[in-house]
Amino acid sequence: MSKKRVQGLLTREELAAQVRDGAVETVLVAIPDMYGRLVGKRYDAEYFLEAAEEGLHFCDYLLACDMEMDPVPGYAFTSWAQGYRDAWAELDWDTLRRASWLEKSALILGDVRTHAGELVSVAPRSVLRRQLARAAEMGILPLGASELEFFVFQETYASAHAKHYQDLQTFGTYIEDYHLFQGTKIEGLLGAIRSHLKHSGVPVEFSKGEWGAGQEEINIRYAELLPMADRTVIFKQLAKEVAFAQGLALTFMAKWSAEHAGNSMHLHFSLWDAESGQSLFAGQGAPTDGMPVAASETFRWALGGMLAHIRELSLFLAPTVNSYKRYQAASFAPTAIAWAYDNRTTGFRVVGDGPSLRVECRIPGADANPYLAFAALLAAALDGIAERIEPPPIFTGDAYAAAELPHVPRSLEEALAVWEQSEFAWRVFGADVVKHYAHFARTELRKFQSAVTDWELRRYFERI
Repeated sequence: MSKKRVQGLLTREELAAQVRDGAVETVLVAIPDMYGRLVGKRYDAEYFLEAAEEGLHFCDYLLACDMEMDPVPGYAFTSWAQGYRDAWAELDWDTLRRASWLEKSALILGDVRTHAGELVSVAPRSVLRRQLARAAEMGILPLGASELEFFVFQETYASAHAKHYQDLQTFGTYIEDYHLFQGTKIEGLLGAIRSHLKHSGVPVEFSKGEWGAGQEEINIRYAELLPMADRTVIFKQLAKEVAFAQGLALTFMAKWSAEHAGNSMHLHFSLWDAESGQSLFAGQGAPTDGMPVAASETFRWALGGMLAHIRELSLFLAPTVNSYKRYQAASFAPTAIAWAYDNRTTGFRVVGDGPSLRVECRIPGADANPYLAFAALLAAALDGIAERIEPPPIFTGDAYAAAELPHVPRSLEEALAVWEQSEFAWRVFGADVVKHYAHFARTELRKFQSAVTDWELRRYFERI
């Protein structure tokens, strides 16, 4: 499969030339944490070039703390008893790029490794790399793409905080799905995001208004899964920082308001022959006689694996308490684990035809960690191929109204339970990963269950 040079990516030599010319003065060195956030350091560019072989040194608690940077006890990976030591990230030079939205800056990501040089199994990039290695052993090259939804507010992050995130003014007052006029109003932000993505090594297809007041969507062009996950986390970082620079705020929360639509991260997924570059999914697009849509057995078994395992892997697609509030009937967020051709009510929507035939998984929210979400889909698909798992019959109609279909987990508690009970997860991801992310979920639950919510105050303050 031929590869075209992506605009905005840099070689080490090109970075050195830009540093000499004064075009780059700062290099951001980062890793994705368990939430999929980029964490790291800003290096003086000249020093970075001198010290690059050392990689990024950071406190290992970044892979064992929560959203509030609380060093949570109970992780095997690191703890107070172990002293929260230094960890090391080996630079991935394929990720080096201009950070065009920042002044005179470049960005590079790294893989977390032990001092013996082995990948740290619980790091999100490592989780995905392990599944990619399984695919490579089978001669398979996975490709994917992400569609990210987010809400934009006529607020700053500071004003939203001062309001306790209540009575926020969205950038728009009506549902704007596909509306070009509303798109014109917000083009100052979206156009800047698209342009900076393009010039920072993240090719974009388009932006559009979504099914909410102030809700937008930007689609990133497909790629191999690791670069695709990298593109997705960079996009989220870039979008928030461009909004911040314009005095606006945006959120990727799965469900920021009960009255508004949720934010999705639809993942498109296909498998290709690593040697020939031919699609392993290629086949007939429209369904016939209720049979799977593709002539390819690989497609059928991969789809079967995803449908068989996705419920027990939901923790990797919906990682927070808030994630599960998005799964509501008639909301364009799926509630049923089923597949159909071009049907937006099912968890798996098959689209395309011929070599473009692919699976769109509609279950992840925009809050999902893309490395973990893609790893879940790939692991399930590979198992489907290995075990020749047949998918259930194609679904037709309104999946929201089909009570007989299996349901996505209704809460983080339910997702945690099926994750820990999953023989498949223990076998494919390993005990260290299962235990690490189970503790992550249990921590999220504990923190939420100890909080007093606005709902409780409104319901009980006066009337109890």
